[in-house]
Amino acid sequence: MSLAVVTLKKGEGRLLKSGGMWIFDNEIASVLGSFENGDVVLVRDFDGYPLGRGFINTNSKITVRLLTRDEHQEINDDFLEQRVRDAWEYRKKVTDTSSCRVIFGEADFLPGLVVDKFSDVLVVQSLALGIDRWKLKIVELLKKVLKEDGILIRGVYERSDAKVRRQEGMELYKGFIGPEFPTLVEICENGVRYQVDVRDGQKTGFFLDQKYNRLAIQKLCKGAKVLDCFTHTGSFALNAGIAGAAEVTGVDASQLAVDQAAANAKLNGLEGSVKFLCRDVFELLPELEEKGEKFDVVILDPPAFTKSRSSVKNAVKGYREINLRAMKLVKDGGFLATCSCSHFMTYELFTQTIGQAARNVHKRLRQVEYRTQAPDHPILWSNDESYYLKFYIFQVCNDR
Repeated sequence: MSLAVVTLKKGEGRLLKSGGMWIFDNEIASVLGSFENGDVVLVRDFDGYPLGRGFINTNSKITVRLLTRDEHQEINDDFLEQRVRDAWEYRKKVTDTSSCRVIFGEADFLPGLVVDKFSDVLVVQSLALGIDRWKLKIVELLKKVLKEDGILIRGVYERSDAKVRRQEGMELYKGFIGPEFPTLVEICENGVRYQVDVRDGQKTGFFLDQKYNRLAIQKLCKGAKVLDCFTHTGSFALNAGIAGAAEVTGVDASQLAVDQAAANAKLNGLEGSVKFLCRDVFELLPELEEKGEKFDVVILDPPAFTKSRSSVKNAVKGYREINLRAMKLVKDGGFLATCSCSHFMTYELFTQTIGQAARNVHKRLRQVEYRTQAPDHPILWSNDESYYLKFYIFQVCNDR
């Protein structure tokens, strides 16, 4: 069967040619040949020069997602198995694989697919029509590759319930792939135990990308009074607790998250020192300031305040506000850990926003370290979306 051919307009495809994997609808001059959305197509430059093969979906602004730069490469089981093997071999070298992201979409050259491994359970998220057709085969191949290393997967759950699927013309979906199993899964990370709810937790159930950032705060927390804002299921708070913090308060606006966090504290025998509040952080921080509360360590791990370019201005205000409030609550010489998980909030913009917040409250920041996401979420240069997590640790000093 001959593949349909997508030809770019003259002067377009700059992202693709610089190493990216996406072709947008306004870059395409023509599509010759018959195809269905989700099919593999050949991609050529305006002059016929071959650029590779990818999935097409005319419902999406990202019309083609490239799979390979070799125009002769068949997209078959062997090709997919090699991609899966490459992804797993990479993880074995760079991270603790007991729980990790095994496949990270474009950064593993499998566009639109995310697979997280929580102990012996896989959670799959399919965000693109083309890869959706292959997801069951990829899961099968992944189980085979893991089995070769003695890892038996007891269950697979699909969390394809992200709204971005609608931009691909796809329905939202969640459910078991294969036999049903208990969806509360216990994992251990940095010496902390968690119950991960793969069915109803946020995203795939747990934020693995902060693994080594959580570890980085441990050394600051021995004997400390700690405030963890946007705690979700308590991960930063529990890392502080396990490191020997005297007193930890975790705050989240979701009662479900707070209940799960409290259960996780109990699981680690930390219910005496780690407590959780269901409150809006924006309301709570000014109240704490008014009461004259001070903390040795304040941690800010907010959700993405912006998911589009158009709302960046409002997001900047939000980040500035919480960082400014947090700095006021840190004792002189104490520490602030702060992050942004939106790729639209660039490193430069985030850095500038924190600087403004510090100037507004007359604090001087001494940078301890700057970090990004854990290496099982690799940053693929020329794919900006793969670089999204910015994480700073500062010592906060009064102006002197």
